[in-house]
Amino acid sequence: MSLTNRFFKAADRNMVLGAAMVAISAVAVSGCTTKEVFNQGYVIDQNALELTPVGSSREQVLLSLGTPSTTATFDNEVFYYISQKRVRGAAFMKSKLVDQNVLAVYFDEEGTVSNIANYTLKDGRAFDMISRTTPTASKDETFILQILQGAGGAGTANSVAKSIFGTGG
Repeated sequence: MSLTNRFFKAADRNMVLGAAMVAISAVAVSGCTTKEVFNQGYVIDQNALELTPVGSSREQVLLSLGTPSTTATFDNEVFYYISQKRVRGAAFMKSKLVDQNVLAVYFDEEGTVSNIANYTLKDGRAFDMISRTTPTASKDETFILQILQGAGGAGTANSVAKSIFGTGG
């Protein structure tokens, strides 16, 4: 057996092993992509929504739509039915919010439906349902800096510090 035959047999064996590794890797990676869809919360049923026209009682709303996701903090005059749709591209990725609906049923003083509104992501920015927090327009500043800026009105933190310590004043 010559040296060239031995070289080509080794190269053929490496090619077969390489092709097998590529095939195994492709199968393993294809198992990671799932495109999972998660529906959370109340799914709006149009038939149930038609059973609650404006003027319906609070009891009729509870019978047709069910228990709300949440109610207004004060006065209990609004029922909110909240649903979200999230998509996750791979098993190890975080899910992404793609759709959100908030069905708001407003009641008047007599306890009858005065208005029904359906809000989506197009109507405003998404808010975090889990932590129940809403982003604010304030800056991220330290507590001491906020106190110093608040004590001086329109002045700077340096002028407030000077007025506190009595230098240059």
